[in-house]
Amino acid sequence: MWKSIWAYINRTVSPRHFYEIGGQWLPWLSLLAAVLLAIGTVWGLAFAPADYQQGNSFRIIYIHVPAASLAMGGYVLLAACGLIHLVWKVKTAEMVARSTAAIGAWFCFVALFTGAVWGKPTWGTYWVWDARLTSMLILLFLYLGVMALYAAYEDAASAGKAAAILALVGVVNLPIIKYSVEWWNTLHQGSTFKVTEKPAMPPEMFIPLIIMIFGFYAFFAACVIARTRNDILQRERRSQWVKELVSKETGHGL
Repeated sequence: MWKSIWAYINRTVSPRHFYEIGGQWLPWLSLLAAVLLAIGTVWGLAFAPADYQQGNSFRIIYIHVPAASLAMGGYVLLAACGLIHLVWKVKTAEMVARSTAAIGAWFCFVALFTGAVWGKPTWGTYWVWDARLTSMLILLFLYLGVMALYAAYEDAASAGKAAAILALVGVVNLPIIKYSVEWWNTLHQGSTFKVTEKPAMPPEMFIPLIIMIFGFYAFFAACVIARTRNDILQRERRSQWVKELVSKETGHGL
């Protein structure tokens, strides 16, 4: 029984299965991301009222908060895939982790950049070495470190193992980012919203933010799937199913 279950799991997480299922999800995620981001952007920039303290400069929240959330969420996915690859040797998990590292690093950079732009009119400076900003910068370095390890090894298995270990070690930074404002007296403001508490923002400002967060996550998922599918084609190019796929779509082999 357990052998049958394990065999089924291996089939469902195989590169070919991921490529096929990902191809089905990709257009829908892309469409969802486009619709949500369009609605959230127009609503947040054109129709949401100005903040009573920060004026119109607060509108960068519609990019900064989703990007920061994704930078942390992406790292959780990166570490989870690394753990799966280390323990169960799932090849697809390593491919997803590799894609997540590159995309997550970009979102982390966007979060830091937009935070600096927002900080200038709010705090009077682009950067301060407070706990929240410093821990986010460390997160970017962790992403870059994982990417560097992937590039440093010619053997994909060795690269995946080294990168997974660093990703798992770096998880300790996530609660520091999350609770740094509460643990230390930092310049950075507290959480924009909490799941267990009523939002401090009015609905006309809060709803477009939620829409943007969902839009960012849909965009992130679409990017990870697209990048992983490309990686699968490259790595499995000698497989018979890839040769058949290429022959069917282009009439030429790899």
